[in-house]
Amino acid sequence: MRVVFLGAPGVGKGTQAEQLAAQYQVAKISTGDLLREAVRNQTELGREAKNYMDQGQLVPDAVVIGLVREKLSDVSCANGFVLDGFPRTVPQAEELGKALASKAMALDRVVNFQVSREDVVRRLSGRRSCPKCQATFHMDFAKPKVEGFCDRCGESLVQRSDDRREAIETRLKVYDEQTAPLVRYYEERKLLSPVDASGAVDVVFQHLSQVLMPYRMR
Repeated sequence: MRVVFLGAPGVGKGTQAEQLAAQYQVAKISTGDLLREAVRNQTELGREAKNYMDQGQLVPDAVVIGLVREKLSDVSCANGFVLDGFPRTVPQAEELGKALASKAMALDRVVNFQVSREDVVRRLSGRRSCPKCQATFHMDFAKPKVEGFCDRCGESLVQRSDDRREAIETRLKVYDEQTAPLVRYYEERKLLSPVDASGAVDVVFQHLSQVLMPYRMR
C-alpha cells in the first residue's frame, strides 16, 4: 500500500496516517519527522537542512526530496507507506513520481481529506498545549480537567502563535494556493479519492479503509 494524504492544516490527516500505519504495518512518512531525524543523526542532508532551519528559511525541495528518497529505500517501507502532507506542490509531486519510478514503484492512491473552512478554524483555534510536557488539549473536544491548566503537570496551557485565527487564515490561504494545482494533478492521473474528514476519528478511518480496501487486500 503506497498512498499520499492531502488536506489542509487541522483536517486530521496526521492522526489518520498514524492509525493506518499501525493497523496495516506500513511506514508513516512526514517531512517534519524526516527533517528532525536527519538533523538529530547529523546526516549529510540533515546538516544541509539545519543550515536553512537555523536561518529561519524553508528547506529547499531538493533536500526534502533527498530525504524522502532515502526513506523509501529503508526496510521500514517494505510493506508500503503513507506520506503525510507531502508533496505540497506540483514540482514536489513530479519529483516524488521520479523517485518512485527509479525504484519501480508507483502510488496506489492519493487521499484528499475534506473539512469545511469553518471547522478547520474551529479545530485549530481551540487547541492548547503545555509548554512543559508538550501535552495537547482542545477547548471543545478534549478539555483539560481544570480550565487553563495541564492535566499531567499542572502547567498553564498556551495557544501556539500559528493557531491564532489570523495565522490560521494565512496558513489556509497558502495551502489553497499550493494545493489546488496539486489536486488537479492527481485527478488527471486518476489517483485522487476525496474523504469526508468532518466526523469522529473512527468514522473517518472507516471511510478511509473503504477507499483503500483494494490496495490492502492485494
